[in-house]
Amino acid sequence: MAARHDSQEDPSDAGSTGLPDFGDNIDPMTFEQILEMDDDEEEREFSRSIVFGFFEQAENTFKNMDASLESKDIAQLSSLGHFLKGSSATLGLTKVKDACEKIQHFGAYKDETGTNDVPNKELCLERIKKTMVPLKQDYAEAETILKRYYHETSI
Repeated sequence: MAARHDSQEDPSDAGSTGLPDFGDNIDPMTFEQILEMDDDEEEREFSRSIVFGFFEQAENTFKNMDASLESKDIAQLSSLGHFLKGSSATLGLTKVKDACEKIQHFGAYKDETGTNDVPNKELCLERIKKTMVPLKQDYAEAETILKRYYHETSI
């Protein structure tokens, strides 16, 4: 039994809902809080609707981000980054949240930490464009993990 938890340092995880290993894509504690709102642990209708609603929202936001990149609307990119950061944080999608926060900062003419000014629009746009690549990859990985999770729980 001890060997089963050797990658987990917090013994309180042993009594959790039995979440699969989400890796570093999804914070299990945050996601578990969403799952706790489900009335039926087998169907998981509430959390499923939140997660699949997020998928739609993210896809639309990515389209808007791509269009804003094309039109060089840096203020809109910052706003979209902020918007997606909040909804991804709610689900515990840590990598997605972190990338969105960087986009929000770049769109506000700041460095990726949001502390230093970067008064060069083209440089900020280039940084946003580069951040979009891993953002979309991390989102796709999280989407796959969550779709697999809900498929397994609906069996």
